[in-house]
Amino acid sequence: MITRRRLLTTTAGVAGTAGLLGTATGCGSMLTPRGSVIPQVGRVLPSTAPLPEPYQVELPRVPVVRPDSGGRLTLTQRVAEAEILPGLTTEVWGYEGSFPGPTVEARKGEPVTLQVRNELPTPTSTHLHGGVTPADSDGGPLDLVVPDGFDVANLDIAMANAHGDRDDGGHGGHGGHGTGVSDIWTLHRRHRDHHYPMLQDAALLWYHDHRMDFSAPQVWRGLAGMFVVRDDTEDALDLPSGDRELTLMLTDRSFGADGQLLYPGNDPSLTTEPGVTRDYMDGVLGDVMLVNGAPSPHTRVAATTHRLRLLNACNARALRLRFRVPGRADLAFHQIGTDIGLMAAPVERTVLDLHPAERVDLLLDLSSLPVGTEVELTNDSDDPTASVLKLIIDRTGPTPAPVPAVLRRDFELLEQPADVTHRHFDFRLGGGHVWMINGQPYDPRGSIASPPLDTIEKWTFSSDFNHPVHVHLGHFQVIGAYGAGVPESERGWKDTVNVGPYGTVDVLIRFREFTGVYMLHCHNLEHEDMAMMANITVV
Repeated sequence: MITRRRLLTTTAGVAGTAGLLGTATGCGSMLTPRGSVIPQVGRVLPSTAPLPEPYQVELPRVPVVRPDSGGRLTLTQRVAEAEILPGLTTEVWGYEGSFPGPTVEARKGEPVTLQVRNELPTPTSTHLHGGVTPADSDGGPLDLVVPDGFDVANLDIAMANAHGDRDDGGHGGHGGHGTGVSDIWTLHRRHRDHHYPMLQDAALLWYHDHRMDFSAPQVWRGLAGMFVVRDDTEDALDLPSGDRELTLMLTDRSFGADGQLLYPGNDPSLTTEPGVTRDYMDGVLGDVMLVNGAPSPHTRVAATTHRLRLLNACNARALRLRFRVPGRADLAFHQIGTDIGLMAAPVERTVLDLHPAERVDLLLDLSSLPVGTEVELTNDSDDPTASVLKLIIDRTGPTPAPVPAVLRRDFELLEQPADVTHRHFDFRLGGGHVWMINGQPYDPRGSIASPPLDTIEKWTFSSDFNHPVHVHLGHFQVIGAYGAGVPESERGWKDTVNVGPYGTVDVLIRFREFTGVYMLHCHNLEHEDMAMMANITVV
């Protein structure tokens, strides 16, 4: 079994990873071949439960919750049981005991105080992904809500196991554990408040666990939900709403014969032994595709235009999505938004690559299709995750409004300053089989960069395999990829971008509103848990 400590002390080098990462051929999110199967970084964890036929269950409607008149909202993390595979019961760890958690809806300019209560067996940290939040409400990996009965000394034991508690201090530079709880942790007993000023434009964000070394298994067990921000600019466009707006979390999982979630972790209690078994250190891929927590469901829709907001919440799986009707060419759709909200103008597409943590906002016009037509949202995969969602047209609908020619007249296109600061961050498997940034595993006490507030910088990301790179607080625009230009579909504001194998992606990035320590990391959650993170200090 592989933990970061064991990896750090192994004598095998990078050359020895060829067999281990045999499936890790990758593709970028922008300039990649449109083959029949999207390459993956990771290995499929086979289910032992009988897998249901696709499109047998109905798409769940995830409950929507809003802050009260004082801007307060409480979400409680707890263990619960759910019927995910028909006829089987699955234990989940969920916000409000559901997977996914409730969809939070908020408005720009109306601050939210989110209280998270932890009734689980382990510590948690809730991060609002894509949020413009103060550093002490960001939900970083060291900022934990500790439940009753949990021995906090286990935190240092887990860190020692992950980073190495050796005479030389280990690659993380900690050393000296076992004498009490380290001073790197910020601990909250039972619950804590997150303060979200809601200064940002309308967008689909999401919230998920970010506990150091254990994000991957805790998200896998269900600790994730969607967070929708609305504003007046979006309202003025009169986009499809109500039952014509589908907000969809796409994620893969694997199940045992008893219906329980399978995960190849070293410590099922998620207490003191981080990491996964050797075969899965490059990423865990499930073989059941879930949409809003249901396996390849169906839903009935009208023959009109629908707004679909898609989130890839997989630990490691990249998705290549199409809308297919038997006997027809793939349906075209209009992309209207990226991770951080509306684009300047819509872009017509027929295929969409969506990597872990990326979101997309699109309009799908079904008005020309007769009642009875079935439209399949498919994923280019050679396993059961190929079937995602079936849209069954069972009625006529209102005549769709034209797709707006302009979405945001005030869209800000970043320009590179003449004296721009240029930083380079390399995401790569290092010696000793450790996922690293710039040749270093995560150092909780260090900081890899100190960008000034409200300053535009140029950052270059490079990689060895697929790495979906995510920056906390910093929003960016892609200006170049793999030595070429950028498609119109990638010109919106983003917080996550995939960097393909042995390629580079250039972005212009700006941090606004808040200073403090934030994160840069790979959003392949197994990579993140196994050291591919770094602190950034906004000054």
